[in-house]
Parts: sequence; C-alpha cells; structure tokens
Amino acid sequence: MHLTRTAALTAEIDALATRLGGRVGLGAVLGDLDRPLRRTWAPCLTPHRAWTWDRADRRDRRWWPQGVSVAASGRRAAVSWYAQGGGVRVSFLDLDERRYRHVELVVPTDTGSAPLRAHAGGIAWHGDRLYVAATQAGLWVCHTDDVLRGPDGYLLPVSHRLAPSEPFRFSFVGLDGSSETPRLVLGEYGPSSATRRLAHVAVEGGAVEMIEGGVVRAQGAVRVGEQWYVTASHGPKMPGSLWSGRLGDLREHRYALPMGPEDLAHDPAGDRLWTVTEHPHRRWVVAVKRSRF
Repeated sequence: MHLTRTAALTAEIDALATRLGGRVGLGAVLGDLDRPLRRTWAPCLTPHRAWTWDRADRRDRRWWPQGVSVAASGRRAAVSWYAQGGGVRVSFLDLDERRYRHVELVVPTDTGSAPLRAHAGGIAWHGDRLYVAATQAGLWVCHTDDVLRGPDGYLLPVSHRLAPSEPFRFSFVGLDGSSETPRLVLGEYGPSSATRRLAHVAVEGGAVEMIEGGVVRAQGAVRVGEQWYVTASHGPKMPGSLWSGRLGDLREHRYALPMGPEDLAHDPAGDRLWTVTEHPHRRWVVAVKRSRF
C-alpha cells in the first residue's frame, strides 16, 4: 500500500484567509485559551496524572473526544473530537496554565468552507503539521500556521490528504518514536473477526509497511524503541486495557486505564504515555509513566 498526497488546497485556503482577515496561526490560539482544564483523579489501577474538561464538555453528547497528541516538551497537547452528525474540532491544551480552546477543522472551498467530516479517531502533531485519521479516506493534513479567526471562533483548514492505494481502516494515527526519521504509526480498530493491522509510513506518505498482529478493539498505538503500546476499550463502565511488549508477544494490563480509552501518544520529555477517554461524565486526559509497563 502507498499513501499518495492529493493536490494541496492552497488557493482555497488563501481565499478563505483573505475573507477572514488573514492567517493568525496557532500562536493566537495558545494566547487566547478560554476554558479551564482541571486536575483530577481517574478510575484506573495505574498511578497517573489526569485532567478533565469544563462542565459543558464533560457531559456533551454531540462532541466525543477521540485522538490525542502531545508536544515533545510534554507541556502542550491536542485532542480531536468528532461530532455526531458531522464535524471535527481539535482542542489545544496548555497543561501548565490548565487552559484549553477548541478549533474547528474545515475544508476550504471556492466560496468559503465546510465542516470536515471524519471520525478523527487519532491525531499526530508533528512540528507545524497535524495529521487526522479519516477511516477509509486516509489521513487529512493541516498546517497550524493556517489557523484563522472566524466570527464564531478559530478555524483550521485542511491542506491536503494522504490517500491510500488500497483498503485500510485509518482508525488511529500516532508518532513513531523508534526511529530518528519521523514516521507515523497507523492502526485499525476491529473485533476478532476483522483485520486489526498496524502500519508504519513516513510523515510525507509513500510506501506503507504493514504489520499483522494488532489487538482486538485497539484504539491507539505508539512505538518506542522495540516496544509497542496499544490501548483497548471495554465499554463505558469497564476500565480499559493497555497492551505492551514486542509485537507477537504483547501483554495485556487490565484496568490500567480509565473506561473508554481512545488514542495513545508518547512524550519523550517525560517518557509518559497519554490517552483520552470518550464517554460523557467520564472524560479525562490521562498520562502514565511508560516505565510501569
């Protein structure tokens, strides 16, 4: 399988930027965080750090947290949400200031923009690029310098897509910490009767290295050195699992994560694994020490 870059939507982004008064970039968002992020405790057996959203976001049944990615410093994070009925937003978090703000992802058009329609089950934040998992469609790519200020909040237009040459469910995406060359980890969510493949690919796309042996109901995966880490969910009431080890010899750590764990990320600075949980009233951003697994 190959991932091929589609034509960039540069002209459409430029036109949208002109309508809205120009690009403001991610720095404007990080300097204008409008919601409180609260430190808390989450129900799991692993010692952890946890944060939760404001009251409205904790209980919202339209928007569901899905993907997580952490800046290399471990001080900032991004979380994707999909809306039932259509739409994707990304929350940018400042973990020191304990504040966050939502940014809507849009597809720029000749006449304006339209909401991005994707599940956004995983994201990867690498430099000024944000990769968004889009199931059968591959990966959408945004450039954070393209952030715009709209009448109802901040917008981030998608730039292009990395389109697959053959069927693969892009359920989640993360950064591969096993190589000096930046790469992405891809994965498929599925029951025991479906394919549950993992894969590697360069951040620019190209040839995809397929890996068999994924976990049932996997929600996110990262690789650090030769070690793999995979989240798995067990519904809204049962705490989640974290699998760790070499592929082919993964060990399940039951109750290691709160109920409803989704995507997975690793921050090199703190050597922590990060996940986000999705169910209303049980929504946390959680970080655990990788050395525990």
